[in-house]
Amino acid sequence: MDGVEKFLIIGLGNPGAEYKGTRHNVGFQIVQSLANKKGVEFKHSSQLAGEVAQATVHGKKVFLVKPSTYMNLSGQSVRHCVDYYKIPLDHVIVICDDTALPLGKMRVRTKGSSGGHKGLVSIAAHLKTEFYARLRVGVGGPGEQILSDYVLDRFSEDENKVIRETEVKALEVLELWIVAGIAIAMQTANRSVKNEEGEKNG
Repeated sequence: MDGVEKFLIIGLGNPGAEYKGTRHNVGFQIVQSLANKKGVEFKHSSQLAGEVAQATVHGKKVFLVKPSTYMNLSGQSVRHCVDYYKIPLDHVIVICDDTALPLGKMRVRTKGSSGGHKGLVSIAAHLKTEFYARLRVGVGGPGEQILSDYVLDRFSEDENKVIRETEVKALEVLELWIVAGIAIAMQTANRSVKNEEGEKNG
């Protein structure tokens, strides 16, 4: 292709109307929000096992992906997209929900274990590495509820307000990642979690 830098942003979730608005689909919500902001639409690609949109962000070519497989098979789409668009892994970021983070808090990591997240397990298996960036979005813990039920529940009205605010911050972090690099994106995203930890310890 041309000499323009290319980036790949994958939002994780489950396809189908019955999963829309669930905690597990917060990755879908954020990539959809970025597509809306850039005025681009997703189109289904059976070859890439996902819904794909192409946007331009500060002169960079950015592919947005929502895998059309279920969560535990997300890695198929990620592998297909990486290979098809010839995108280096340091230009790939995955957005997923995280029950270990408070609602609305974000953390960017350059690598790491799946933490039991089935989408990340699948991606690591297909990429054969855990060295890829991920933007984890806090959805709060399940408390007494069974984890698998909790992540497939929808956000409450109050929780949705927090998530909508988080979407705006997430788009800022993603644009920083594209323009300024992962270190700056990490500083920005992780600051809110550190602040909260400082308040708890203070």
